[in-house]
Amino acid sequence: MNLSWRTKAACHGLDPQAFYPETDEEADAAKQVCAVCPVQGACLEYALTRREKEGVWGGCTERERRRIIRQRRRTA
Repeated sequence: MNLSWRTKAACHGLDPQAFYPETDEEADAAKQVCAVCPVQGACLEYALTRREKEGVWGGCTERERRRIIRQRRRTA
């Protein structure tokens, strides 16, 4: 898998802990960074493919990613 998109990410160089909030409610700051990220889609697909269990990836929390996976299964 090509991971070159990571160097273009808006979060590149930021404190990774900001993207691992304790609760979904605390994820807003990370989501704001993701909202302006040029590689948000690639990041989200990476997390969905790898079944990332923690953190905000591509602007989605783990709960939101699970919902996306369920929706994709239903439409497949």
